[in-house]
Amino acid sequence: MPARAPREIHHPLFARFYARFSLATEGTVGPHREALLAGLSGRVIEVGAGNGLNFAHYPGTVSEVVAIEPERTLRRLAVNAALRSGVPVDVVPGSAEKLPVKSEAFDAAVVSLVLCSVRDVERSLAELRRVLRPGGELRFFEHGRGGGRIMEATQQALDRTVWPWLFGGCHVGRDPVAAIRSAGFELGPVRRVPLPERGPRLPTSYCVLGTARRPADTKR
Repeated sequence: MPARAPREIHHPLFARFYARFSLATEGTVGPHREALLAGLSGRVIEVGAGNGLNFAHYPGTVSEVVAIEPERTLRRLAVNAALRSGVPVDVVPGSAEKLPVKSEAFDAAVVSLVLCSVRDVERSLAELRRVLRPGGELRFFEHGRGGGRIMEATQQALDRTVWPWLFGGCHVGRDPVAAIRSAGFELGPVRRVPLPERGPRLPTSYCVLGTARRPADTKR
């Protein structure tokens, strides 16, 4: 039987909100994107590319970016951003749980505010590990659980009720670092990044910026 096409995802209201909000906050988030992507080289896969705001921050040492985005409105915006990028970017449909690329095909993988909204975190990370070459690097900038008992209880309550419905499947109480470790990656440096840096803390304020590697001497 022929392979099924990737399931189309369409959240038009959320996509428009996200595109406007991400542009409005780029003055704060942009420096973290720069840090996330600094020093990358070779072939890179970015999963959940959104409207393509990372593309402008890829260094010239990157030979190609394959950018996966399942939501069609955001994917259209990402295609426009790819045309302005300083490195070659190919924007394609697909889901994190079933990446439409070959195994061990990439030198690095990037997830940026993505693991909060994938349907299956464990499967998505297994796919990232599959497509990385042995020793390949995972770069991540994610928000998740934090802020102490009261905030974490609030995050869990939001995840069980209105938050995913309102914000395109986003969850605020996941633990991305623990999930990456459990997926068999070797964690490198991880830095906690509060957003916003000043002012009241929100359920989405507890971010982490870090690196991990697919072990070089083991099979997936």
